Amino acid sequence: MVHDTAGEKPAKKSLNFVEEIVENDLKAGKNGGRLQTRFPPEPNGYLHIGHAKAICMDFGIAQRYGGVCNLRFDDTNPVKEDVEYVDAIQEDIRWLGYEWGHVYYASDYFPQLWDFAVRLIREGKAYVDEQDAETIARQKGTPTQPGEESPYRNRPVEESLALFEKMNSGEVAEGAMVLRAKIDMASPNMHFRDPIIYRIIHHPHHRTGTQWHAYPMYDFAHGQSDYFEGVTHSICTLEFEVHRPLYNYFIDLLKKDESYYPRQIEFNRLNLTYTVMSKRKLLALVKEGLVSGWDDPRMPTLCGYRRRGYSPEAIHRFIDSIGYTKFDALNDVSLLEAAVRDDLNARATRVSAVLHPVKLVLTNYPEGQLEEVEAVDNPEDPASGVHTLTFGRELWIEREDFMEDAPKNYFRMTPGKEVRLKGAYIVRCTGCVKDEDGNVVEVHAEYDPESRSGLPGANRKVKGTLHWLAVGHCNRCEVRLYDRLFTVEDPSADERDFRELLNPESLVVLPECYVEKYTEGMAPLTYLQFQRIGYFNVDPDSTAEKMVFNRTVGLRDTWAKQKAKQ
Repeated sequence: MVHDTAGEKPAKKSLNFVEEIVENDLKAGKNGGRLQTRFPPEPNGYLHIGHAKAICMDFGIAQRYGGVCNLRFDDTNPVKEDVEYVDAIQEDIRWLGYEWGHVYYASDYFPQLWDFAVRLIREGKAYVDEQDAETIARQKGTPTQPGEESPYRNRPVEESLALFEKMNSGEVAEGAMVLRAKIDMASPNMHFRDPIIYRIIHHPHHRTGTQWHAYPMYDFAHGQSDYFEGVTHSICTLEFEVHRPLYNYFIDLLKKDESYYPRQIEFNRLNLTYTVMSKRKLLALVKEGLVSGWDDPRMPTLCGYRRRGYSPEAIHRFIDSIGYTKFDALNDVSLLEAAVRDDLNARATRVSAVLHPVKLVLTNYPEGQLEEVEAVDNPEDPASGVHTLTFGRELWIEREDFMEDAPKNYFRMTPGKEVRLKGAYIVRCTGCVKDEDGNVVEVHAEYDPESRSGLPGANRKVKGTLHWLAVGHCNRCEVRLYDRLFTVEDPSADERDFRELLNPESLVVLPECYVEKYTEGMAPLTYLQFQRIGYFNVDPDSTAEKMVFNRTVGLRDTWAKQKAKQ
């Protein structure tokens, strides 16, 4: 599926298997020819890149076929849920370029779910069980051995009804009772072995307060909410495939006629190398201060990627490239980074920045003389503008762009060799000045006044071109170099504690860098390319006194090179 953010006609692509199912259902006139999907996150954390794949499917397929996608918060566990997450989820969906038809909550359906549960009890299809969770789990048996019936399975209907009311009164301790559906303890599908459909929780709900103490389980609330809401295609990830028969079982009990029946379809999850998607682990990273928050640019959360400088278009480009299948896979994070590079190459403003500065003095350049050098904002965009930066006698260059004793294939600055200063002059290095510890503190060179870019003498070829900034005509800034959060390719599969796998070099802060004055006042999250270094963006921590920049991704995949050397 191609996401169209600019209004152009999407590129024609072959259909994925979900799109084929939807097209066939629409052609067959199922559900009256309607298409309605939903994105149903639990508001117990921030959305991550895995959720983005589901968002693109749920919203994108509705968009493509003229349907509607609603946003429904699965708020059935008040202990973990918060309005903070509700707001963040909505912000992330809009950032990806989508708008929902309506906002619903599973809690909207609590009265209907309660009535349905009471009906099941009256019909002998549900009962209150007073055993503890461990006993119930043990009695369920194994995939090769049938389960054992609860001693409460055949208790009188009126007794279960009274106890169910008591579960919701607030006077029964959590875990003392549950409501179970009475299905088949010998079923080969473990989910049919009298699943728990209600449990007791005394924590106040963020919307309903203390109105409820008995809360529906996911398998009971999800499908019924789809049905109450009119969802035609309930699209979810592969781990819910084994839940589908139970989904259909409850729908069969609810449905009033054959004119409407929601259909559950499963696709593969998005898993990334060097990344964890577990909400439990991500929450631990935040709570234990191992990252600065949910929007830490090292986190796989959408707000983290946004702060790091990823564009929503890059996220779409990546998800389109990996596609939707019925087979789980571990996707290489370099594919995501490549999509980011491709997108930012077309949209990022080019500026010069020096991260590890050393002073370059052009000894034959007139003292006090200044010139303006023109720079194109983005050479990939013919409509982009130009800006100027000041050139003078003393410049900042990158420390790694000078080597006193250089090998033969070193094409940067070294004594006796020429390089071009980007957009300005060709200079020949004449030497350097060191401190008492032997560290280079100043590099000297002479410029050729006839070699300025645009003049006839500029045609002389040199192999190296360096970026630079004029001392006193640029701004000091802080640069944060972000890298992969984990050192192993698949941290979720590693038996060690995930904290032991954290990359100690995932954040390097450079407090004394320089950047063009042109960046003054740029809005947070502005996309930039630091010439010859990589893609960066303006961090919200920036102030009028000091700007802060985050490295989004390097110009090249350096991890691939490191891995090849191992």
